[in-house]
Amino acid sequence: MPALLALLMGLWGIRRENSMWRDESVTYQVAHRSLSEIWHLLGNADAVHGLYYFFMHALFAVGGDSLVTLRLPSVLATSVSAFLVASTGSRLVGPRTGLIGGLAFALLPMVQMYAQEGRSYAMVCTLIALATFLLIGAIDNSSRRRWTAYALTVVAAGWLHEFAVLALPAHGLTLYLARLPRALMRSWAVAAALSVAAVAPLALRSTDQSGQVSWIGWPHPGEWLVIAAVTLVGVLCAGYATKPAEPATGTRARAGVLRLVRLTLPLLIVPTATLLLASLYDPMYLDRYVLYSQLALALLIGVAVDRLWDAAARTARPAASRSRAVVFGIAAAGVAAALLPVTLQMRTPDSRKDNVTAIAAQVRTMTSDDAGVLFMPSRRREWALSYPDDFRGLTDLALQRGPRADNTLEGTEFSADRIRVRLRAFDRIVALTDPPGQPEDAFPEEAVKRDVLRQEFVVCRRAQAKGGQITLYARPGRC
Repeated sequence: MPALLALLMGLWGIRRENSMWRDESVTYQVAHRSLSEIWHLLGNADAVHGLYYFFMHALFAVGGDSLVTLRLPSVLATSVSAFLVASTGSRLVGPRTGLIGGLAFALLPMVQMYAQEGRSYAMVCTLIALATFLLIGAIDNSSRRRWTAYALTVVAAGWLHEFAVLALPAHGLTLYLARLPRALMRSWAVAAALSVAAVAPLALRSTDQSGQVSWIGWPHPGEWLVIAAVTLVGVLCAGYATKPAEPATGTRARAGVLRLVRLTLPLLIVPTATLLLASLYDPMYLDRYVLYSQLALALLIGVAVDRLWDAAARTARPAASRSRAVVFGIAAAGVAAALLPVTLQMRTPDSRKDNVTAIAAQVRTMTSDDAGVLFMPSRRREWALSYPDDFRGLTDLALQRGPRADNTLEGTEFSADRIRVRLRAFDRIVALTDPPGQPEDAFPEEAVKRDVLRQEFVVCRRAQAKGGQITLYARPGRC
């Protein structure tokens, strides 16, 4: 049932009103490049997503390049993750914990968001869910085959995104807290070390490309609030689930609960805390990098609700079992209703930072083929790359070499002096910028664009689209 719910939730509104945002646009346009072009791109940018780009290139070749094809891998991955959450909860505690945890996972807002994302994060989450399940099996029945499967799964996750290896210290803490035999600890340490070694080349390559994510800042207050709330919910669920049990509960059931808590609390806290600590040196925290922490949150919710059900059963009369089920059903419906506004919003363009589709369409409606176009800053050229027909006939005034020819994501621009000369050769220019209030890049190539437009052009028309602003400039008297 959890897998089916996650699948249905993922397919519901998967087109997101036929919109795409800039990160998905990168996937879309890179997946359309040839294999050799993708390979050469990875030498300059986005090595961390290389395996995913090759996968999407193959998928587009087989299944077409629709928005459904773009997002379907994430939908299917989330469905598998929900199944693995349910399986993990069932194995450690019981079927009810697994069922509730799997259903909770499918409904978590962050999970819903990335279940419909044309990026690799949902697939990484699935592989960490599988690695966690395999870890339990290796602990219960250690063998070289089981540890090899565990290590290979972590490596696959790491090559989809290197921050997947942050699950390893969480798993290590789980083993330490469980006070397992040294032989088991050594087996895990060998598997973990080999996994890190296998992912290290990707990590080193992407470190050289760290300028790509220089825009990441320290988490803002809203993000801190979410981090604190998620952690608090997880800790409270763990505390409730592990409080002294009634004798009728049984030592075996309590042992399973303790195992689950020792497994999930580190996975919930350690990867996020590690990224936040690393951000003291160089900001690198984004919630999607540790999406797999939601696996732990769902399992903690599952075991806490399961314990609550048991507590209600012990205090109620035998004839009240039906009433208890009704109460829990009403409570579940209330939670679903409370999540409904978020669930609906996730399936609209407003759920993302921008709407590349709307921005490109707006450009076509407000200009003609004899105009120039400027992207301010240059990285906003991504808005044009997935919808080239909307920009056909426009002259990209700052572009020296295109992304494909340059083996980059956005191409290379002319020097500031050359950009100034090219701008002065046009009477009408469409400028694509971030929304008002965003910081302006101080690079000379960006400053000259702003200076020429302000000094030599007037604003004829301005339109807003989600995450972007489109402004038509013209020489005085030429609007």
